[in-house]
Amino acid sequence: MGYDDELATRLRKLFAANLDISEKKMFGGLAFMCRGYMFVGINEGDLMARIGPVNYPEALKLPHVREMDFTGKPMKGYVYVAPEGLADSKDLDKWANMCLAFIDTLPPKK
Repeated sequence: MGYDDELATRLRKLFAANLDISEKKMFGGLAFMCRGYMFVGINEGDLMARIGPVNYPEALKLPHVREMDFTGKPMKGYVYVAPEGLADSKDLDKWANMCLAFIDTLPPKK
């Protein structure tokens, strides 16, 4: 396994001004954390997006999106976005902002 360095660089640039965001190598990929929660990650070339249960059904209807089944069964509220769905910087921004908005709804971690 591993992760796409180019996608990691794009995410780092996107989050550069946000001091609350850190990164952590996890599960053979790279995860970006905010307030102690993983909100996006990279698994090979795919973006792992934590969008929450409300956005989940609609997200699965979008092109280049599929269930996140990292453990062998789908994880509700998480999706994989294939590289084709991230080619435009506006698309990557959209996913990142959706994930951050979901994390903002969660209680502070203790």
